[in-house]
Amino acid sequence: MLILGRREGDSILIDGGIRIVVVSCDRGGVRIGIEAPSDVKILRGEIAQQVEQENQRAASASDAADWLAALGAPSAAAPVPSAVSPASGTEH
Repeated sequence: MLILGRREGDSILIDGGIRIVVVSCDRGGVRIGIEAPSDVKILRGEIAQQVEQENQRAASASDAADWLAALGAPSAAAPVPSAVSPASGTEH
């Protein structure tokens, strides 16, 4: 990790056309501005972590559904058989 001291108005340039500017500083924190090409995805760290956790949860659920399907058990996404008689069209 590179650690730099910067002051208000100072910037950092990163390969690929990314520029980070210190907009303001106070005791509560630092406000930064980021200029980057439109194809560069920029996420706050906590949002990226939430996305990763949700992806892991979804993958686990998918793995569980695959495992149940391999055992021949119906998955939660499988349609529930209807209680309608095909001959009469009425519910039983």
